[in-house]
Amino acid sequence: MTGMDTLAGDPLAHLQLTNNTHAEIIDRLLCFNKPLLATGGGGYHADNMVRGWEMPMKILDDLILPLNFEVGVRDIRQGVFHTGVLTRNCGLAATLPRDALRQEPPMVKKPGFLLDKTPLELAQLAYSQSILEAAIGMATINSLLEVDENSCIELNAAELIMEKGKGKRIAVVGHFPFIPNVRKYSKELWIIEKNPKEGDFGEAEADNLIPRADVVAITGTALTNHTFEHLLELCNSRAYVIVLGDTAPLSPVLFDHGLDAISGTRVADPKLALRCVSQGANFRQIRGVKRLTMMR
Repeated sequence: MTGMDTLAGDPLAHLQLTNNTHAEIIDRLLCFNKPLLATGGGGYHADNMVRGWEMPMKILDDLILPLNFEVGVRDIRQGVFHTGVLTRNCGLAATLPRDALRQEPPMVKKPGFLLDKTPLELAQLAYSQSILEAAIGMATINSLLEVDENSCIELNAAELIMEKGKGKRIAVVGHFPFIPNVRKYSKELWIIEKNPKEGDFGEAEADNLIPRADVVAITGTALTNHTFEHLLELCNSRAYVIVLGDTAPLSPVLFDHGLDAISGTRVADPKLALRCVSQGANFRQIRGVKRLTMMR
């Protein structure tokens, strides 16, 4: 039996759990391959109740719903740092090797036979608690998006953050190479990282820092590890909110969830981009791509 009174903010239990914790517990129980009888309990925080029973997947639902799946799956590559899927277009996503290696194997079910899956089945891997499977799911979603490039501009995410954050408080979820340049323009800069480096804040500090920020930049990998919706909930209603990175879907659907800008990647040369992915390219080393920004 599980109850939503375990979630952070509940006035009775004070256990400070998240929806992701519930999802991980369920995923681990399913690994035993035993029959389960699951019943739901209550909770004493109305918003938590709604979010808890919906689970933190509403944005993924909205991204997948409008996609056209009438296309074949032509290629799947999972490199050390990035994942690429080729369907109608080529889509990319970060692989997150450090986080993936902390998980119990098998990290990908039926490797070698993923091309037998339909595009819908691959896209639905974005819901998986396995980081590697979720990366394949996000790359598939990105490969199926019909991006109106006329609604995008070739603008680097760092430039946008510096423009919107000049003299302001900036919170960046994810440690990016452009951080030193952004720091020069900001009043305060907080880097929130799951794998923090010197000077970064751990992910537990997100609840304290993000509500205070005037500009919030969130790595697209928050969609992969299913923390994205919680991070959006933390944002001040007046904050300028950006999602960035090759995982970030260039979809206007995200504007309905409070995003102001999406800085993502569009693959122009699938053959070259997939070759780079297979040969261990990091984000800056992937060729055959365009860095685009879509704004509300």
